[in-house]
Amino acid sequence: MFTLFLYALAIVALAASYTRDKKKTRMALKKAWKSFENILPQFLSILIIIGLSLAFLDAEVITRLIGDDSGTGGLLIAGVLGSIAFMPAFVAYPLAASLLQAGAGYAQITLFITTLMMVGIITLPLEIQYFGKDVAIKRTLLGLFHSIICALIMGAVM
Repeated sequence: MFTLFLYALAIVALAASYTRDKKKTRMALKKAWKSFENILPQFLSILIIIGLSLAFLDAEVITRLIGDDSGTGGLLIAGVLGSIAFMPAFVAYPLAASLLQAGAGYAQITLFITTLMMVGIITLPLEIQYFGKDVAIKRTLLGLFHSIICALIMGAVM
């Protein structure tokens, strides 16, 4: 229901914008379409990867590996995967939702998402190049520490 409300609100806002200035609205829609075209290949490839992963890993396997009862091992798996994976947030959140529906635990998914966004082992050499070794390593360790704290809190709350 909330989604329908948001769609209706967007349509009303678009109609109001079009009524106010047709040229600017058309230009904005063209820019939005270009952005969509740029994002679409990445998004489709990630959706295919998610679909194939969920096809090969059934809910039982996901629950065993990163479910609520997977304990420290599940947190370790989620943390390592999040730290080395490289994907944009708009792809990571639907993946997290799919994993939760398939039986993953909240603490594990929290650790996966937060390490994905804040740790970045893949990007560490680039960060060292631009920010220096000391700053890059401190930032990475602080991100890891924060991710663990968030996961522990979510595990306790949920």
